[in-house]
Amino acid sequence: MTGTFGNYEDKASLCKRPEEVNQDWLYSSVWPEVNQHYSRLGINASSFQELVEQLGILRFGHRPRVGDTFSGGGSIPFEAARLGCETFASDLNPIACMLTWGALNIIGASPEKRDELEQVQRKIFDAVDAEITKLGVEHDEQGNRAKAYLYCLETRCPETGWLVPMAPSWVISKTRQVIAKLVPNHANKRFDIEVINGVSKAEMKAAEKGTVRNGALIYDLDGRTYQTPVKTLRGDFRSPGGYTTNRLRRWEKSDFMPQPDDIFRERLYCIYWMHRDTLHKWRPSTFFASVTESDLERERKVEEIVTENLDLWQSRGLVPDMAIEPGDKTDEPIRTRGWTYWHHLFNARNILYLAKYKEYAKQDPVAQLYLAELVNYFSRLCAMKPGGAGSRSEEIWIGGVFTNQALNTFNNYGSRAFAFAPNKFPKRSFGFPAESRVECAASDTIGKDCDLWITDPPYADAVHYHEITEFFIAWLRKDPPAPFDEWTWDSRRAFAIKGSGDDFRRGMVNAYLAMAKHMPDNGMQCVMFTHQDTGVWSDMVGIFWAAGLQVVAAWYIATETTSELKKGGYVQGTVTLMLRKRSAGDRAGFKQRILPAVRTEVQRQIESMMHINDEVKDKHGESVFNDSDLQMAGYAAALKVLTAYTSIGGEDVTSFAIRPRTRGETTVVDEIVQQAAEAANSLLVPEGLGSATWARLSGMQRFYLRMMDMETTGASKLDNYQNFAKAFRVQDYSKVMGEMKANGSRLKQVTEFSSRELTDSTEIGATWLGRIFIGLQQILEEVEPQAVIHQFQQELPDFMEVRPLLIDMLRFIEKKATDTAVQEAAEVLGARLKNLRALGQ
Repeated sequence: MTGTFGNYEDKASLCKRPEEVNQDWLYSSVWPEVNQHYSRLGINASSFQELVEQLGILRFGHRPRVGDTFSGGGSIPFEAARLGCETFASDLNPIACMLTWGALNIIGASPEKRDELEQVQRKIFDAVDAEITKLGVEHDEQGNRAKAYLYCLETRCPETGWLVPMAPSWVISKTRQVIAKLVPNHANKRFDIEVINGVSKAEMKAAEKGTVRNGALIYDLDGRTYQTPVKTLRGDFRSPGGYTTNRLRRWEKSDFMPQPDDIFRERLYCIYWMHRDTLHKWRPSTFFASVTESDLERERKVEEIVTENLDLWQSRGLVPDMAIEPGDKTDEPIRTRGWTYWHHLFNARNILYLAKYKEYAKQDPVAQLYLAELVNYFSRLCAMKPGGAGSRSEEIWIGGVFTNQALNTFNNYGSRAFAFAPNKFPKRSFGFPAESRVECAASDTIGKDCDLWITDPPYADAVHYHEITEFFIAWLRKDPPAPFDEWTWDSRRAFAIKGSGDDFRRGMVNAYLAMAKHMPDNGMQCVMFTHQDTGVWSDMVGIFWAAGLQVVAAWYIATETTSELKKGGYVQGTVTLMLRKRSAGDRAGFKQRILPAVRTEVQRQIESMMHINDEVKDKHGESVFNDSDLQMAGYAAALKVLTAYTSIGGEDVTSFAIRPRTRGETTVVDEIVQQAAEAANSLLVPEGLGSATWARLSGMQRFYLRMMDMETTGASKLDNYQNFAKAFRVQDYSKVMGEMKANGSRLKQVTEFSSRELTDSTEIGATWLGRIFIGLQQILEEVEPQAVIHQFQQELPDFMEVRPLLIDMLRFIEKKATDTAVQEAAEVLGARLKNLRALGQ
């Protein structure tokens, strides 16, 4: 093979993971060496499972037991079981427990058991498919079968009184060049929607402009353009209590579709068909078509079925009857659509398909897992995108609800037909040799002893899983099959470890204290943690202190692959902390003695990671860790030093850890962790800037130059700017920001600073960098370079001493600035300063 690859991920994509290769073949040459190495211990293994079992017996007297009380999707228990350990997994959330159970009992099943489970699922799908076919709601008169249905909102324009379909674009398929065209129907004061195939490029371009753009309803009628903000359509207003609300009707429990006088109605506007003669083929031929009266009759039939059965289905637990509880994420469907019950997020077809599937699958735990999969793909919250967009070659793309961790509503959406239901069964099976158990319980109520606890705990800014998983809980909570019937089918929001501050710390302390109590003295805990906030790392110190644990090792692992979604300021790795029970006896520490030890450990950690970066960059052309990773490793190093002490400055660490904090309080631990961050940052000299220059710069100057360097690699995540501002102790970083969007942040360019922002009274204006910005602006305004230098001499009493620093920063700006004019100005000014021979010249 010839050619080169752009990065390590491209090369790795050609390879298989170790677990994908025949294990006997892969490791056959390894085991003799392993057995020889451990011969003094009597080890004789021919697989990882045998090795783990034998090592466990030597250390603990039995096969090792691994536990995880924050199991989430179950990756930690799964990998422990794959290596031959007994596993215990628990989570407060029943959806997390179900995913963990599935990983252990479906993918972890023997090949024979896996085949048996697959046959059961196929029978259920075939039974539901036969019933849907018998109802005749997915087939037309010619025998073609629907693959997907496209729906859009429809609203009445307050200016014209016309009903207007709502969509951000009327392009249906780029691959097939299919669009939906709005045709005025003056008799009924609404638009007919025609689906047209094989249109011209000009027509495709015109169709890209939908009727919802920039938060407004925009459409043309009789040569005139009408525009109404969506907020106006909803009737947004401020309530007496100061909350934003609107005049959308709040749907009732009996509702599943809009009423005729609702602000937002719903309309079927296109059907994606599979040709009757190719239904038996693996890839049937397909076509897009306008909606006919026969199609609408089939829609009405579905609606009648749901109307007649909804109460019965809800009472039997086949359809949710659970109200949506307001919250950070669950407010979205309430606010934007008026939906108040979870079944409102599903249209009539969705409800019919899911109710029928659950009726057949009710007593099968594997089928319950598949129900959750179907719920994700049969919903009004499924976005659709035209085929051929980006790298997609399919004719049309319909996603799932959770393409991100939110409950986003759409003006138009795609609804799969049951024939297109996702029903893939895992191909791999492992046949785990040891026992595994999954419990739905809070992390501080465990009753199982484990030799090793491996956890990836919730962070202070964690995703609100306790809210968004209610989307699934609503469908699964009534009459679940064994073993799910042993669990509490509620998100238990009040008990979830979330937020920050005292509640976060108390929840985490109780969790790790419980794990420590259910761990032998020679046991260990492994905690994986990813966070850039100094305050949260201070909290982690207190959490481990109060739980009687000491960090004995900390290292950094690159866990995130580089992708378009991960570029910029996203942390690329995870700090892995190893903890033991803290030794008995007192060890007092004082800030003056601890700080040098922290700095030494930080330097050791950072330098080792930078060495890895250099090695990997030489071999693969890019580094493993970015600046955010290196900064976070400094926190981990501080954690390792601090948790060895039982008192700090005369105060017992356990009492310090659990006492409430006062607002604005800065504790001795906060100071030490902040010092660790500063020690790390002092080592993170931006590429192209001298270390001597970096050492003399103030926090604001370091912040601007560091972020300027990171922006050259695509740093745009606001969290990254916030965290580095804290690390450099910048008072108000917003003053030097050009944009402050969540994923589109950037610094102000040199030319964007006003003269008022560069005075001595501002944080940036009083610095050497601020003087440079003024000088560059003057050069761009064609002021003579010599006059600019003269001004430097007048305003900087130590001009000759700082001249090398100014030259170094100008050289850096010349390389990193995105504006060519600024680059040239920096080159001119830097050259003049470099060639300066005497004062006044």
